[in-house]
Amino acid sequence: MVSVVEKTSSAGAREIPLLNIANVLTLARVALVPVFAVALFMDSGQSTAWRLVAAGAFAIAAVTDRFDGQIARNRGLVTDFGKIVDPIADKALIGTALIGLSLLAFLPWWVTVVILVRELGITALRLIIVRRGVIPASRGGKLKTVVQIFAIGLYILPLEQVASWLISLAHITMGAAFILTVGTGVHYIYRAAVLVRSKHE
Repeated sequence: MVSVVEKTSSAGAREIPLLNIANVLTLARVALVPVFAVALFMDSGQSTAWRLVAAGAFAIAAVTDRFDGQIARNRGLVTDFGKIVDPIADKALIGTALIGLSLLAFLPWWVTVVILVRELGITALRLIIVRRGVIPASRGGKLKTVVQIFAIGLYILPLEQVASWLISLAHITMGAAFILTVGTGVHYIYRAAVLVRSKHE
C-alpha cells in the first residue's frame, strides 16, 4: 500500500497510508461531482427523478465533507494529500452546483458569481498568508458552509412540484447563505489584515 511518513512526537515517525479512510472519502466526493452534474442536467433539469438523483449525490458528497476531516484528525490520518485535495473537492462540489443551477436558470447568475468570487478569493488569501500564520475557521464560517449546502440542496430538489412555500423557503435560505458568505468573507479579510499587521510589529 502506498504510504506517506508523518513525524510524531512519541514515535519519531509513523507511516500513514495514503489511501486511508479519510482520503478515500475525499476522493469519493471528487468522483461524485461529475455524477451529480450529469444527473442535474438530464432532461435540462426538468426530470423529477434525475433531480432527486442529483440531490442524493449532492447530499452524500456533503456528508463525506463533514466526516473526512474529522476522521483524519481523530485517527491521526492527516496527510498533505488530504490537505490539498479536500478543499479542492469542496470548491468543485459547490462550484459545480452553483454554476449548474444558474445555467439551468434556477439561480440568478449574480448570486453564483458573488459566492464563487468570495470562496476562491478567501482560498487564495489563505495560501498567501499561510507563512505568517493560520486563521482557524470561525463559527460564522462553519455556519455559512452548512447554510450554503442546505440552500443549494433545496434548489436542486424539484420543489416546484411539491409546494410553492418550499420554493419561498429555498429563496430565504439562499438569501441567508448569501449574507453569511459575504459577511464571513469580509470578517476573514479583516482577521488576515490583523494577522499580517501583528507580524510586522
